[in-house]
Amino acid sequence: MSESIKPVSYSVSEQTQLIMAQHSNRSGRLFGGQLMAWIDILAGVVAFRHSDGDCTTASVDYLSFEKPISVKDLIVMHGKVTYVGNSSMEIRVDTFIESPGLVHEHANRAYLTFVAIDDEGRPRRVPRLDPQTDEEKAEYAAGLERARLRRERRKKKDSAEMAYPY
Repeated sequence: MSESIKPVSYSVSEQTQLIMAQHSNRSGRLFGGQLMAWIDILAGVVAFRHSDGDCTTASVDYLSFEKPISVKDLIVMHGKVTYVGNSSMEIRVDTFIESPGLVHEHANRAYLTFVAIDDEGRPRRVPRLDPQTDEEKAEYAAGLERARLRRERRKKKDSAEMAYPY
């Protein structure tokens, strides 16, 4: 049986959202938790498409709020797989504020890790990723390093929990 391989483009997904009053905080800006929920949903779609099945969010590695998003803004979120392990996938989601004339201004970037799961909720193998462009190859290499750092943090956390088991 040959191993499945998919290009980054296979699972690229996009979501557009009009920011309305119910999405805002007291200052009239987009509530960060709402954006985080939308990012998680979009990343889940990307992970589902790449893995051909159910996935669960394992971590949010990086989330930066670079530009405020206000009520009445139109945002476009763009998600893609950047790196895969055996059962895990790193998903990058970029958020842009769209101005008239389809001008996109970068407002947010997030990296999330999803794990593909089977019917019993156990991790399952995902297709390999075939980065094709120079940008995709660079992102894959960076994702490999981020995965290494995640493993190191997990080991340190596990060691700390053993020392303080409360």
